[in-house]
Amino acid sequence: MTATPEPLRVEHAPSHEPRKNPGTEPERLWRNVVGELLRDARTDRGETLAETAQRAGVSPQYLSEMERGRKEASSEMLAAVSGALDLTLLDLTLGVAERITIGQVAPIRQPAQPARAAYALAA
Repeated sequence: MTATPEPLRVEHAPSHEPRKNPGTEPERLWRNVVGELLRDARTDRGETLAETAQRAGVSPQYLSEMERGRKEASSEMLAAVSGALDLTLLDLTLGVAERITIGQVAPIRQPAQPARAAYALAA
């Protein structure tokens, strides 16, 4: 007889409090937060869009759209712009994680019951 796996549950880190009104706040999109980080890094360096864009090999218009969250940039574009700002993709990812808090993100809901397909594979 096969043991039934425990139901999957999402738990919040104890240091964070869940949202007071779940479902009332829209989640921040990844591209918007990435754009904020890129703009902050560029302005902290005192650079113009044109200067950073030239080093990254993208147009100033494209960089502006990235910073405003209008473009869903590829990993190659993110690496190029991050590199031009002396950031790694890890720096960028960690920065996004710091800006997106548990209270702003809806919990991922997992099924309480395992899928029947998992049992079919075990047979």
